[in-house]
Amino acid sequence: MKPKVRKAVIPAAGLGTRLLPVTKTIPKELLLVVDRPATQYVVEEAVAAGIEEIIFVISRNKESIGDYFTPNRDLDEWLAAQGKGSLVTPLNQLLARIRTTCVYQDQPRGLGHAVLCAQEAVGEEPCIVILPDDLGEADPPLAVQMMRVYEQTGTGVVALERIPRNEIHRYGVIAGHERQPRTYEITDMVEKPPPGTEPSDLAIIGRYILPPEIFPILHHVQPGAGGEIQLTDGLRQLRQQHGLYGYEFTGRRHDVGTTLGFLETTLRLGLHNPTTRDRMRVLLRELRDEIDNNQK
Repeated sequence: MKPKVRKAVIPAAGLGTRLLPVTKTIPKELLLVVDRPATQYVVEEAVAAGIEEIIFVISRNKESIGDYFTPNRDLDEWLAAQGKGSLVTPLNQLLARIRTTCVYQDQPRGLGHAVLCAQEAVGEEPCIVILPDDLGEADPPLAVQMMRVYEQTGTGVVALERIPRNEIHRYGVIAGHERQPRTYEITDMVEKPPPGTEPSDLAIIGRYILPPEIFPILHHVQPGAGGEIQLTDGLRQLRQQHGLYGYEFTGRRHDVGTTLGFLETTLRLGLHNPTTRDRMRVLLRELRDEIDNNQK
């Protein structure tokens, strides 16, 4: 019987340089996307997939992430006394369903190193790694889709997305055989292939279900450029030793790791949020009219 995936690792130690200057003092993971921080979206996704513990991999100057996902009784009591307790009710209901742990990555040494930092907290069991730059808008949630593939295959699973060929060189790309609809047995992976050499248009994006065997593999991965330990190198060895599948998820991925991506995500999710969608529709109509008038 396959062990249940109970823990999620959320790497959040990066410097957020693409969103400077605001990330000089505020973790990008806590920037507000419509009505809650970006990271809360991925925690909600993890909980929907049955995750019981969230392990944040943070740097020393990002302890506010752990603070956000820790109940604050004094604040709750003050808000209740002011008749404003409903402002934190959804967050508190979420926190009641999970345990949170923070581990530290003291130097930015790559995604593989960030995952390795969580080894002790994960222990000898599988985990799902969720990158908080990638917000999934899907029904069922992306992590739920991946769990179903893991339950069928019993192996590691990575999320896949079809990317235009003129952009695919910016991603890790797989070669593989489609064994079931949207489910691929991976035969090779290439990190950022030179244009024209990519083995497919299926890119690996920020969701990974990993067995515990990934940790000894990452221990032996040789650092690459900048001294970074690349998760892709570990995945390549994991595939050779234990097999690896990819799943082309259904739904939409939003990138909040860049300024334009953050803006587009806010607009799209604002249109789907029941508390903001009516005003967003009016605003977009006004903006369209302004654009049309300026073009006359």
